[in-house]
Amino acid sequence: MSEPKFVYVTYIATTPERLWQALTDGAFTERYWFGTRVESDWTPGAPVSFRRNGALSDSGHVLKCEPFRLLSYTFHVEFHEVFRRERPSRVIFELEPMGNEVKLTVTHDDFDPGSKVLEAVGNGWPLVLASLKSLIETGSPLSAASAQAAERAKEKAVAQARGDAA
Repeated sequence: MSEPKFVYVTYIATTPERLWQALTDGAFTERYWFGTRVESDWTPGAPVSFRRNGALSDSGHVLKCEPFRLLSYTFHVEFHEVFRRERPSRVIFELEPMGNEVKLTVTHDDFDPGSKVLEAVGNGWPLVLASLKSLIETGSPLSAASAQAAERAKEKAVAQARGDAA
């Protein structure tokens, strides 16, 4: 049986440098990632914090950082107990230049079997990454991944993790 994981591949009309900025600059991430400001100095071992309206929503530590090519960190959901009790998982961003585009592969893995976090990220990552692509290519993120949509997305994720009717 294979290890549980989430993998998403997209192609973005940009440069590796611009995409790297979009992944590592908190002012940029706030624009497409449910208002989430990602902060770190991006050196291996350094903490990574994910803050929404100043409150910590997720945390982790940098595992690897090769600017414009590879970024990896642990990911621990902090915003609700149903997720917080799971051990941290791992996120890997791989950037591959392809002419005028960059192939972005996001792998989120190292989950326990039956992980509620895996269930939640399977719904969250596609929206976040589509919003990232839209912002870079058109200048406008998706409204479905806006800061205003964050509470609805959190409530839905928690309800699904608890097995409640959404």
